[in-house]
Amino acid sequence: MNPHIIPMNTLAFSPSKVRSARSLAERAEGAWRIVPLEGSFEIVYEDARGVWSSRMIEARELKLGPGRTLLGGLDHGRGLYRGFRTDRIRRLSDPETGLRIEAGILDHLLSRAEAQRRLRTGRARSTAASASSPRKGPQPSI
Repeated sequence: MNPHIIPMNTLAFSPSKVRSARSLAERAEGAWRIVPLEGSFEIVYEDARGVWSSRMIEARELKLGPGRTLLGGLDHGRGLYRGFRTDRIRRLSDPETGLRIEAGILDHLLSRAEAQRRLRTGRARSTAASASSPRKGPQPSI
């Protein structure tokens, strides 16, 4: 056997490949980790040529990758799904709350995604608990 070739059994049955409940919401694509994020934002974005533009986006996810992080969402101005490098977002505004951030944008987005994850996890637990608890009320007669 060649030492540089990984046996198929290692890949097929590796514990790291087993899906967990966490991987249903978060997923990995190669070296990228996908974290769900919801919200409407107005961003001021600097493109690769240095041109600044203002965009209204409906955020869907953060893609955490090697050396960069992307904010993925629907760009209302272009009507397309777009990925924006977070290091090029110069200002992020939340129209709902009036919050306006010009520094620490990635930290804010990560903390918001984490808060949303906790909320989803709490809802899932309460739904599971209510589904497993015995029903109250009239019991059918046999």
